[in-house]
Formats: sequence, C-alpha cells, structure tokens
Amino acid sequence: MSATIETPDRDQSCACCRSAIFDHDPIYVRECTDDCGLSSYFCNYACLSSFIDERDLTVGDACEWSPE
Repeated sequence: MSATIETPDRDQSCACCRSAIFDHDPIYVRECTDDCGLSSYFCNYACLSSFIDERDLTVGDACEWSPE
C-alpha cells in the first residue's frame, strides 16, 4: 500500500476548530485501507484529541485482552 502526501494550502483550516493550521503545530491524518480516505488536518494534538472524543471514534476499536 502506498499513499501520496501533499503539502496543504497555506490557508488550510483545522478540521476541529477551523483555525489556520500553520499558525500552530499542525498534524496530518489520513485513514487508509484499500481505498484511501480524505486527508484531515488539525492545528495541534488537542484538536485531534477533541475531534476523536466528540465523535466517539475509539468506541469499539480497542483490543480486548483475556488472561484465559
């Protein structure tokens, strides 16, 4: 699997708070399986974390461990 990474536009806004990402410490996220999805840009880790929490994106995605 390969992916092409492009530099976002200078005025790209954060997927969470809509701030200009380059005014902060930007993070690039791309969900990619067989058919790569859209790219998302976040101005910092706090916005990425908030975006995940608000949409319950971790629900059902954790590994389960059993000592048996």
